[in-house]
Amino acid sequence: MAFTVTKDTVIGDIMDADENTAPFFMEMGMHCLYCPASRGETVEEACFVHGVDPEELIAKLNAHFAG
Repeated sequence: MAFTVTKDTVIGDIMDADENTAPFFMEMGMHCLYCPASRGETVEEACFVHGVDPEELIAKLNAHFAG
């Protein structure tokens, strides 16, 4: 079963599924990926805080997981 990211997917779940996704978050300015607060945020929440379009990040992450 492939991992699918939505706006409601929690950052910690994405990182647990594949730590190689870290650069996608780093490029949007989210450098505290391993702190408890950020691991509990959804993609939508993190994008809002960092001023990033969630749909763009979701597309990148899903492309990564699709291989």
